[in-house]
Amino acid sequence: PLLASAHESSCIRLWSIQGNLMKELLPFSEHPSGPLTALCTDIFTKILLAGSKEGYIIRWNMASFLEDARNKKNQIKEELCWRAHATEVVELFIEEEKNVVVTASIDGSVRLWHAMTGYYFGYFGQARKFELSDTSRLILPPDVNDSPAIIKEESKHMEKKKVEYPLILDRDK
Repeated sequence: PLLASAHESSCIRLWSIQGNLMKELLPFSEHPSGPLTALCTDIFTKILLAGSKEGYIIRWNMASFLEDARNKKNQIKEELCWRAHATEVVELFIEEEKNVVVTASIDGSVRLWHAMTGYYFGYFGQARKFELSDTSRLILPPDVNDSPAIIKEESKHMEKKKVEYPLILDRDK
């Protein structure tokens, strides 16, 4: 068993049942996620989803980490980040049989997304039926214009680098 807590600093902390901190996760996608407001996992706890105050959904793969948490090589991999709403995400869950993520926002909308690609299927209350089998055509909700960002495995966490800009006049330049 594992406990997860989401924080205002965009950090997710994973805890053992005994209360020991096992891992801290920080999103490193190009979009700032802001404070995290919702968490969920699939039934086998291999996928972790987080929703943010800025309307983003971030997906991590935890399968290798959960196999052996002590092995430093088994990392939790951030796989996908997408903007689901223009405002705060207040709830999300995975419907595994259909491979769908359902998100809800403070704007009152409830939307469906493909769990593996972040493609938008539609919203509850729309006139047309959901077409869950076609993920080839990218559709976005009217208030969101960011495509899902697939995080490459070789991506590294962004680190602040100290850069010096000396104020020296170079007349030759």
